[in-house]
Amino acid sequence: MDNKTLKLGLPKGSLQESTFKLFKKAGYHVTVSSRSYYPTLNDTDIDSMLIRAQEMARYVANGILDCGLTGYDWILEQDADVLSVAELNYAKEGLRPVRWVVAVPNNSEIKCLDDLNGKRIATELVGYTKRYLIEKGIKAEVDFSWGATEVKPPQLADAIVELTETGSSLRANNLKVIETMLVSTTRFIANKEAYKDPWKKAKIDNLVMLLKGALLAEEQVGLKMNVPKKVLDKILKVLPSLQSPTISQLMDDNWVALDIIIDENLVRDLIPELKLAGATGIVEYQLNKVIP
Repeated sequence: MDNKTLKLGLPKGSLQESTFKLFKKAGYHVTVSSRSYYPTLNDTDIDSMLIRAQEMARYVANGILDCGLTGYDWILEQDADVLSVAELNYAKEGLRPVRWVVAVPNNSEIKCLDDLNGKRIATELVGYTKRYLIEKGIKAEVDFSWGATEVKPPQLADAIVELTETGSSLRANNLKVIETMLVSTTRFIANKEAYKDPWKKAKIDNLVMLLKGALLAEEQVGLKMNVPKKVLDKILKVLPSLQSPTISQLMDDNWVALDIIIDENLVRDLIPELKLAGATGIVEYQLNKVIP
């Protein structure tokens, strides 16, 4: 069989650490030296390269890379002709989307988008911002910002278009949001021609399946418990689960073992209810992957 290689782009910068963590949970250990742009994976069929998320879609679109991970925002910014294989809802600081917002100083006279006519806006997302303003009938000057965008108003810009996950940086710089332009999540993208290759398509699909399973496991936990048969129906009525729980007979005919997967944010309130209903030996455990 011919040797085959999947050329994968991994995001360098703010998404790098969270992406490596996600890959590890999916079973792919990524290692890279501090000065290298070529990580290695414990899969000899994958050649990877670190690319800034801002550039990823362009390199995937032109076939230099077969696939990669980047934000939906940067796909739109580059107007890249790529295939979005999957949405992976994670960011730098957690499992939430990020937002591109229009922000102005708290004491600014600019109150809404229409007030930006004739004003100057600083942003890294220049192309998309220009198209957005045109669609809204706004004529404003949009300048590229090389960084530290939050400090530019009011001296260097009247407003900014900036990426925010929690809003803390905007608040710290005395800025307020007047418009949310775009909600963005991480996407696994592929070159359209590469995805037509059966081997590469299967490789990409399997990788995506494991990454999505690892992400789903971030929000789920497993619960095991022993339950007297006489209260089993009562337990089942209060027990949410991803699927029907697994029930196994114990050596004592009067008892069963029950195993479920549930949302982690439900466990705190659920365990006391289960204990009160008669469950014993309750064990909560973390998951690496949940494949629906």
